[in-house]
Parts: sequence; C-alpha cells; structure tokens
Amino acid sequence: MTGANATVSDLLHMHSTPARALAGLYAVTCVLLAAYNVDRVESVWPMAVAVLVCVAAAFVLVRVEGDPLPLRPALALMCTGAVSCGALFSVVPPGPTEQPVQLWTFGMSAAILVFMCVRGRMLLAWIGLILMLLTAAVWGATEGPGAAYALGVSVINAGPVLMGTVFAYTIRPLARSIYVLREQSTRRVARESATAALLEERDAQLDRLDALARPMLALLASGEPLGDEDRTKCALLEARLRDMLRAPALQDPAIVEAAQAARLRGVEVVMLDDKGMDDAPASVRHRVHRAVVDCLDAVWTGSATVRVLPPGRTALVTVLLRDDAEVRRIELDREGRPVSLGALVSTGGTSTTRS
Repeated sequence: MTGANATVSDLLHMHSTPARALAGLYAVTCVLLAAYNVDRVESVWPMAVAVLVCVAAAFVLVRVEGDPLPLRPALALMCTGAVSCGALFSVVPPGPTEQPVQLWTFGMSAAILVFMCVRGRMLLAWIGLILMLLTAAVWGATEGPGAAYALGVSVINAGPVLMGTVFAYTIRPLARSIYVLREQSTRRVARESATAALLEERDAQLDRLDALARPMLALLASGEPLGDEDRTKCALLEARLRDMLRAPALQDPAIVEAAQAARLRGVEVVMLDDKGMDDAPASVRHRVHRAVVDCLDAVWTGSATVRVLPPGRTALVTVLLRDDAEVRRIELDREGRPVSLGALVSTGGTSTTRS
C-alpha cells in the first residue's frame, strides 16, 4: 500500500493472517463464555445466536476492506451489541445476575464497537453503544433488576469505546503521514543504494580499464618505436574498449575471447547494443552468448556485425556475416534461439537468395 492510499487498517495489519487468527481467538472466547454460562440460562439457542452474531462481526472487521469501513457492513456491526445482548437477555433469569460474566455479551460487543472506531465509523459505534444500553435498560425495567441496575453494569463499556474514539481521532490522520515518511525513507535508501552501486561499477570499470590499457599506455609513453606486434595489440585493445562502450550486454568472457580470435584471423568484428536484452532472463542471455560465440568461431574472412536490437522487436539479436562469397543474416528470437533465414549470395555483381 502506497503512502497516498495507506490507512490505519494497513498500519495495524487488520487484514493480515495474524488479525484473522486474533478473530479466531475472539470466536473461541465467545464460545467458552457461552459454554461457561449455559447452565445459568433457560434456553441454549438464543445463546448460540449471540455467539454467532459476535463471531460474524469479528470476521467482518478483519475481512471487509475499505477505509472507512463500508456503510452496509458498518450498519450491521452497529447492531451487534443490541442483537447479541437482546438474545442473551431473553434467557437470563429475572433479577440481578449471580456473576458479571453472565452478561458476557457486553464486553464482547464493546470490543466490536472499539474496532469500528479504528475502522473509521466512530458515530455508528456510539450509536451501537447507545442501542446496547437501551436494550439493557429495557431488559432491566421489564425483567426486574431495574433500568438503573442494567445501565450500571453496561455503561462501563463506554470506556473502551471512548478510548477507541480517541485513538481513531489521533492515529487515523497520522496513518498517511507515517506511510509517506516510510516511502520517503525507502526512496532515499534506494537512491543511496543506486549511487553506491554506480560508484562501485565505476570503480570496477576503472580497474578493468587500468588493467587493459595501462601496459600499452606505458609503452606509448616510453617513446620506443612500435613493432607490428605492438600495432596489432593496439588495434585489438581499441576494438575491445569500443566493444565495452557500445555493447555492454555482449561482454561475456566467451564472446570477448571469440571476438579477439576472429580479429586475429583478419575478420572485422562490430558489436552493438540497443538495450533489447537488458531485461532478458539469465537463461536467454546464456543462449544468446553461446550462439554469438558459435557465429564468431565460424567466420574466417570478411566481417561480422552483432547487434542487440531495441526493445519491442520480434527478434532479440541479429548477426550479419559477410565474406567474399555471400552475406548471411542470422536472427535470434526472444528466447535466444536461432531463426532459420536464407543467405544472400553475391556472384559477379548479382545477388540471389539461397535457403
């Protein structure tokens, strides 16, 4: 999630596997509380309804995406307290409860309302709390404990909802800022890494240039006359340096060796890189390098031009081989495999195509 679209739900990982596991733990807690109080109620099925309502609400919170929580799920969650408490009150014996845990739906419903606040539905959470308090008051007034007693044991759940509201009003506006700062930090680290990699590559290039060119430069600086062998070495060095600049994708050791051997045989070798192989997988690169080496090893006279084509072309690499008798064009497809093409044969100033 990017900083521009980040929400507090993402910050708290409310849609993650641990969040679902926590919802599962909440469900187990509801079942255990219901089972603990099953012998204190007149009927079991309303208790089961209360459990199902609370459990369904918990999983809606961690599975439904969107910020704030979409309105329809939020309206359903708003009724969690009233429905679950109403189901429980219908089977609780009249009069004051023996133990506070008998009214377990208060606390479990309050937890749902707290997370409704976190999901951006503070108003609906408070309406849900009011509905739950009204349900408790009606139960107290009609079943004997009295409305004041019922409100006294239920109003304490306003505390967690209040804390959830304060949390929402303080943390939610900061969620985007937190993600923006994280993105900026990530971009800064990426820039620093790219700069370090660039400097490292520059140093490596300088080391290679130093190893290749320093002996010849020292010879030239000495003022001694150059022999034929020295001139050949100069020409090969110039060609090697040119290849390094113009065809970085073809600087495989095997290709470098094959190109130098071809030049020693008198073949003019030109290599060009138009960046079409920059994103190619290692397997494709390996096939291309092997095919180029085979082509360079096969030519003994004339010239060889190896070109990595620009991105988006049907072919990936073309190899043009010229000698006194014919001109051959070899294409390597996007997988690095040779494509069978005809050969242009020149004889006495005329050209024919031979398969």
